[in-house]
Amino acid sequence: MFFHKKEPIEKAIKIDEPNPRFAQLLLEQFGGATGELTAALQYWVQSFHVENAGIKDMLQDIALEEFGHLEMVGKLIEAHTKNVDQTEAFKSTLFTVRGMGPHLLDSQGQAWTAAYVNEGGDVVRDLRANIGAEAGARQTYEALIKLAPDPGTKDTLVYLLTREISHTKMFMKALDSLGKLTDPLFGNIKPDDTVNIYYNLSSNGQDSRGPWNSEPDFQYIPEPQASH
Repeated sequence: MFFHKKEPIEKAIKIDEPNPRFAQLLLEQFGGATGELTAALQYWVQSFHVENAGIKDMLQDIALEEFGHLEMVGKLIEAHTKNVDQTEAFKSTLFTVRGMGPHLLDSQGQAWTAAYVNEGGDVVRDLRANIGAEAGARQTYEALIKLAPDPGTKDTLVYLLTREISHTKMFMKALDSLGKLTDPLFGNIKPDDTVNIYYNLSSNGQDSRGPWNSEPDFQYIPEPQASH
Protein backbone atom coordinates (compact mmCIF):
# COMPACT_ATOMS: atom_id res chain seq x y z
CA MET A 1 0.00 0.00 0.00
CA PHE A 2 1.30 3.46 -0.88
CA PHE A 3 0.63 6.71 0.96
CA HIS A 4 0.87 10.08 -0.73
CA LYS A 5 1.81 13.16 1.31
CA LYS A 6 1.38 16.36 -0.69
CA GLU A 7 2.77 19.00 1.65
CA PRO A 8 6.55 18.45 1.26
CA ILE A 9 6.25 18.46 -2.53
CA GLU A 10 4.15 21.62 -2.58
CA LYS A 11 6.68 23.48 -0.43
CA ALA A 12 9.63 22.32 -2.54
CA ILE A 13 8.38 23.81 -5.81
CA LYS A 14 8.88 27.54 -6.15
CA ILE A 15 9.32 29.43 -9.42
CA ASP A 16 9.65 33.14 -10.11
CA GLU A 17 7.90 33.31 -13.47
CA PRO A 18 6.21 30.66 -15.67
CA ASN A 19 8.23 29.63 -18.71
CA PRO A 20 6.36 27.14 -20.94
CA ARG A 21 9.31 26.75 -23.30
CA PHE A 22 11.45 25.52 -20.41
CA ALA A 23 8.56 23.35 -19.27
CA GLN A 24 8.78 21.51 -22.60
CA LEU A 25 12.43 20.74 -21.87
CA LEU A 26 11.42 19.48 -18.42
CA LEU A 27 9.21 16.88 -20.08
CA GLU A 28 12.46 14.98 -20.76
CA GLN A 29 12.57 14.07 -17.06
CA PHE A 30 8.86 13.25 -16.87
CA GLY A 31 8.13 11.16 -19.96
CA GLY A 32 11.59 10.79 -21.47
CA ALA A 33 14.00 7.87 -21.63
CA THR A 34 16.12 9.14 -18.72
CA GLY A 35 13.16 10.45 -16.74
CA GLU A 36 11.87 9.72 -13.29
CA LEU A 37 9.01 7.47 -14.44
CA THR A 38 11.49 5.22 -16.22
CA ALA A 39 13.72 5.04 -13.14
CA ALA A 40 10.86 4.37 -10.73
CA LEU A 41 9.43 1.52 -12.78
CA GLN A 42 12.86 0.09 -13.59
CA TYR A 43 13.94 -0.23 -9.96
CA TRP A 44 10.52 -1.40 -8.81
CA VAL A 45 10.33 -4.22 -11.36
CA GLN A 46 13.95 -5.20 -10.71
CA SER A 47 13.20 -5.62 -7.01
CA PHE A 48 11.00 -8.64 -7.73
CA HIS A 49 13.97 -10.46 -9.29
CA VAL A 50 16.21 -10.08 -6.23
CA GLU A 51 16.57 -12.69 -3.50
CA ASN A 52 18.90 -10.59 -1.35
CA ALA A 53 16.50 -8.97 1.14
CA GLY A 54 18.64 -5.87 1.70
CA ILE A 55 19.12 -5.09 -1.98
CA LYS A 56 15.44 -5.75 -2.68
CA ASP A 57 14.53 -3.25 0.03
CA MET A 58 17.01 -0.70 -1.35
CA LEU A 59 15.58 -0.98 -4.87
CA GLN A 60 12.04 -0.50 -3.60
CA ASP A 61 13.05 2.46 -1.42
CA ILE A 62 14.76 4.19 -4.34
CA ALA A 63 11.87 3.36 -6.68
CA LEU A 64 9.42 5.07 -4.34
CA GLU A 65 11.73 8.07 -4.02
CA GLU A 66 11.82 8.28 -7.83
CA PHE A 67 8.01 8.42 -7.88
CA GLY A 68 8.33 11.40 -5.54
CA HIS A 69 10.81 12.97 -7.95
CA LEU A 70 8.37 12.38 -10.79
CA GLU A 71 5.82 14.39 -8.83
CA MET A 72 8.35 17.20 -8.31
CA VAL A 73 9.09 17.38 -12.04
CA GLY A 74 5.37 17.25 -12.78
CA LYS A 75 4.71 20.10 -10.35
CA LEU A 76 7.48 22.15 -11.98
CA ILE A 77 5.93 21.60 -15.41
CA GLU A 78 2.50 22.50 -14.06
CA ALA A 79 3.84 25.70 -12.50
CA HIS A 80 5.63 26.71 -15.69
CA THR A 81 2.50 26.22 -17.82
CA LYS A 82 -0.21 27.55 -15.50
CA ASN A 83 -2.13 30.65 -16.63
CA VAL A 84 0.01 31.20 -19.72
CA ASP A 85 -2.24 29.59 -22.35
CA GLN A 86 -2.72 32.90 -24.22
CA THR A 87 0.99 33.69 -24.53
CA GLU A 88 3.06 33.21 -27.65
CA ALA A 89 5.54 31.14 -25.65
CA PHE A 90 2.75 28.71 -24.73
CA LYS A 91 1.49 28.50 -28.31
CA SER A 92 4.97 27.55 -29.54
CA THR A 93 5.17 24.46 -27.30
CA LEU A 94 3.59 21.02 -27.09
CA PHE A 95 1.23 22.35 -24.42
CA THR A 96 -0.81 24.33 -26.93
CA VAL A 97 -2.24 21.01 -28.14
CA ARG A 98 -1.94 18.88 -25.02
CA GLY A 99 -2.88 21.51 -22.45
CA MET A 100 -1.04 22.62 -19.32
CA GLY A 101 0.77 20.35 -16.93
CA PRO A 102 2.94 17.27 -17.50
CA HIS A 103 2.30 14.62 -20.13
CA LEU A 104 3.89 11.24 -20.83
CA LEU A 105 6.05 12.71 -23.58
CA ASP A 106 9.66 13.71 -23.90
CA SER A 107 10.76 17.21 -24.86
CA GLN A 108 10.30 16.43 -28.56
CA GLY A 109 6.78 15.01 -28.16
CA GLN A 110 7.77 11.33 -28.30
CA ALA A 111 5.46 9.21 -26.15
CA TRP A 112 6.89 7.34 -23.19
CA THR A 113 7.38 3.62 -23.76
CA ALA A 114 8.11 0.66 -21.53
CA ALA A 115 11.04 -0.06 -23.84
CA TYR A 116 12.92 2.56 -21.79
CA VAL A 117 12.81 0.26 -18.75
CA ASN A 118 16.05 -1.74 -18.49
CA GLU A 119 15.54 -4.80 -16.32
CA GLY A 120 16.72 -8.39 -16.52
CA GLY A 121 16.90 -11.33 -14.15
CA ASP A 122 20.35 -10.90 -12.65
CA VAL A 123 21.00 -8.54 -9.76
CA VAL A 124 24.55 -7.68 -10.91
CA ARG A 125 23.37 -6.91 -14.42
CA ASP A 126 20.51 -4.77 -13.09
CA LEU A 127 22.63 -2.79 -10.63
CA ARG A 128 25.14 -2.00 -13.37
CA ALA A 129 22.32 -0.91 -15.67
CA ASN A 130 21.07 1.35 -12.88
CA ILE A 131 24.43 3.09 -12.55
CA GLY A 132 24.22 3.89 -16.26
CA ALA A 133 20.62 5.08 -15.88
CA GLU A 134 21.55 7.44 -13.05
CA ALA A 135 24.45 8.81 -15.13
CA GLY A 136 22.04 9.53 -18.00
CA ALA A 137 19.59 11.28 -15.70
CA ARG A 138 22.35 13.33 -14.12
CA GLN A 139 23.55 14.48 -17.56
CA THR A 140 20.00 15.56 -18.45
CA TYR A 141 19.62 17.46 -15.18
CA GLU A 142 22.96 19.21 -15.73
CA ALA A 143 21.73 20.42 -19.12
CA LEU A 144 18.43 21.60 -17.62
CA ILE A 145 20.19 23.42 -14.76
CA LYS A 146 22.28 25.39 -17.26
CA LEU A 147 19.06 26.52 -18.96
CA ALA A 148 16.94 27.03 -15.84
CA PRO A 149 15.15 30.41 -16.13
CA ASP A 150 14.94 31.22 -12.41
CA PRO A 151 16.63 30.39 -9.07
CA GLY A 152 13.67 28.42 -7.69
CA THR A 153 13.60 26.05 -10.63
CA LYS A 154 17.37 25.68 -10.50
CA ASP A 155 17.31 24.82 -6.78
CA THR A 156 14.78 22.04 -7.38
CA LEU A 157 16.81 20.63 -10.27
CA VAL A 158 20.04 20.73 -8.25
CA TYR A 159 18.30 18.72 -5.53
CA LEU A 160 17.12 16.14 -8.07
CA LEU A 161 20.61 15.91 -9.59
CA THR A 162 22.08 15.42 -6.12
CA ARG A 163 19.81 12.47 -5.46
CA GLU A 164 20.95 10.84 -8.71
CA ILE A 165 24.47 10.90 -7.28
CA SER A 166 23.21 9.42 -4.01
CA HIS A 167 21.50 6.57 -5.82
CA THR A 168 24.62 5.87 -7.87
CA LYS A 169 26.62 5.53 -4.64
CA MET A 170 24.00 3.13 -3.24
CA PHE A 171 24.07 0.94 -6.34
CA MET A 172 27.87 0.87 -6.26
CA LYS A 173 27.88 -0.09 -2.58
CA ALA A 174 25.36 -2.86 -3.29
CA LEU A 175 27.57 -4.22 -6.07
CA ASP A 176 30.58 -4.03 -3.76
CA SER A 177 28.70 -5.99 -1.09
CA LEU A 178 28.31 -8.77 -3.67
CA GLY A 179 31.99 -8.57 -4.63
CA LYS A 180 31.00 -7.47 -8.15
CA LEU A 181 31.80 -3.75 -8.24
CA THR A 182 34.88 -4.27 -10.42
CA ASP A 183 34.50 -7.92 -11.40
CA PRO A 184 33.42 -8.27 -15.06
CA LEU A 185 32.71 -11.98 -14.68
CA PHE A 186 29.21 -12.84 -13.54
CA GLY A 187 26.61 -15.36 -14.55
CA ASN A 188 26.85 -19.12 -14.93
CA ILE A 189 28.64 -19.59 -18.26
CA LYS A 190 32.43 -19.86 -18.18
CA PRO A 191 34.06 -17.64 -20.83
CA ASP A 192 36.39 -19.12 -23.45
CA ASP A 193 40.15 -18.52 -23.72
CA THR A 194 39.78 -15.19 -25.59
CA VAL A 195 38.56 -13.46 -22.43
CA ASN A 196 41.94 -11.76 -21.77
CA ILE A 197 42.82 -10.87 -25.36
CA TYR A 198 42.82 -7.24 -26.57
CA TYR A 199 42.57 -6.81 -30.34
CA ASN A 200 43.93 -3.56 -31.73
CA LEU A 201 41.58 -2.98 -34.66
CA SER A 202 42.19 0.74 -35.12
CA SER A 203 45.92 0.88 -35.81
CA ASN A 204 47.16 4.22 -37.16
CA GLY A 205 50.82 4.20 -36.11
CA GLN A 206 50.07 5.95 -32.80
CA ASP A 207 48.54 3.18 -30.75
CA SER A 208 47.49 4.05 -27.22
CA ARG A 209 48.33 1.75 -24.36
CA GLY A 210 46.76 1.63 -20.92
CA PRO A 211 45.52 -0.77 -18.25
CA TRP A 212 42.70 -1.80 -20.58
CA ASN A 213 45.13 -3.45 -23.02
CA SER A 214 48.29 -4.23 -21.04
CA GLU A 215 49.80 -7.20 -19.20
CA PRO A 216 49.12 -8.90 -16.88
CA ASP A 217 45.38 -8.54 -17.46
CA PHE A 218 45.40 -8.52 -21.26
CA GLN A 219 47.38 -10.08 -24.05
CA TYR A 220 47.85 -7.26 -26.57
CA ILE A 221 47.55 -8.35 -30.20
CA PRO A 222 48.54 -5.40 -32.40
CA GLU A 223 47.51 -6.81 -35.77
CA PRO A 224 45.21 -9.83 -35.53
CA GLN A 225 45.29 -12.16 -38.52
CA ALA A 226 42.08 -12.49 -40.48
CA SER A 227 40.51 -15.92 -40.22
CA HIS A 228 39.02 -17.71 -43.18
